[in-house]
Amino acid sequence: MAGRLAHSRQPADPLREVYRDNVEAVYAFFTYSVGHDTAEDLTAATFERVVRSWARFDPERARPRTWILAIARNVLTDHFRRQSHRNAVSLDEHPALAASLVSSDDPAARYLSADTVREWLRELAPRERELLALRFAADLPASEIARALGLTEANVHQIASRALRRLHAQLSPSELTGSA
Repeated sequence: MAGRLAHSRQPADPLREVYRDNVEAVYAFFTYSVGHDTAEDLTAATFERVVRSWARFDPERARPRTWILAIARNVLTDHFRRQSHRNAVSLDEHPALAASLVSSDDPAARYLSADTVREWLRELAPRERELLALRFAADLPASEIARALGLTEANVHQIASRALRRLHAQLSPSELTGSA
C-alpha cells in the first residue's frame, strides 16, 4: 500500500504546482460571470477536469494556464447550459476585480467606483465580458486569449479595445472631473 501511495503522489507534484500557479486566475475568471460561491464550485470543477485530462496536456500546443482556462471556459459554458439562463456579471464579493478594468495610469480611474464598473460590464456582450475576464482577471496575454477563444490576436485586441472604449465613453462629465 505504501508503495502505491508513494507512486501516486509523484505524478501529483506537477499538478500541485500547476494548481498553485493557476487557481487564482481561474477563480478570477469565473467571478466576472458568476457569484462567489458558484465561482468556487466552478473552479473546483475545472481542476477536477484538469486532473482527469492531465495526461493529454501538450506543452507544445499551449502553456498550462491557456489550457486550463480553455477548460474553465467549457466548465462555464456547461454551467450556463444547466442554468438555462445567464446571470448578470457579479462582482459584488470581489469589487477589486472591477478596478482592474481601468488602467491605474488613467486619470479617470481614481474617480470610479466598483458599482460603476459593474454597471458598465452589464452593458457588454457576453463575449466581450469573457475576453476582458481572460485579459484582466486571468492575466492572459492576447496571443493566448486568441488561442483559447479561436480568434486572431488582432481580433482580440480589437474586441478589447472597442469594449474598453465603450466603457470609457460611459463616463459622465462629473466622473471625468471627479466632481459630484
